[in-house]
Amino acid sequence: MKKSKNNFLKEFLKDSKTVGSVRPSSPALTKTMLNHINFNSAKIIVEFGPGTGVFTRKVIENLKSDTAFFVFELHKPFFDLLQEEFSEFSNVHLINDSALNIGKYITETEDSVDVIISSLPLSNIDNHIANQILLISKQIIKPEGKFLQYQYSLNYRKRLKRIFKEVTTEFTLNNLPPAFVYSCTK
Repeated sequence: MKKSKNNFLKEFLKDSKTVGSVRPSSPALTKTMLNHINFNSAKIIVEFGPGTGVFTRKVIENLKSDTAFFVFELHKPFFDLLQEEFSEFSNVHLINDSALNIGKYITETEDSVDVIISSLPLSNIDNHIANQILLISKQIIKPEGKFLQYQYSLNYRKRLKRIFKEVTTEFTLNNLPPAFVYSCTK
């Protein structure tokens, strides 16, 4: 765990556009985010920006064998760490690419995505690109699908409400920094 925290700080200082935090998410934030997922019925789960894999580990612990899990990590040093740890799982697809390119890997079909878990630092990303990611996410999830996002402020709440039908917000104090969790329904 210490290595993970050191990696985060080092990588954040190198590239704060793709690494949005100085440390990994806490167990409390992980629990709050993943409580929104019905692992029994989900067939396709996607994760954007897993960093060192804090959410990824917990998703895999709960993943059913017939559920596909697509993990998008653009930052190469973190992608390499994820490959070391998770490449043995046949239903886990590790992808070193932008969330913008999800359509290259998952097409919009009847088996669309059940849930997208996003740790992307939306506030640090160019507004146009962040907006495109949100619109593509809405398009690719099922009608009752969820887009889960955490941020360190309420700045994105209005934007999410313009894009998604329903947006609920929870606050997690037991994270450094404290975080807002948005659960968005198509």
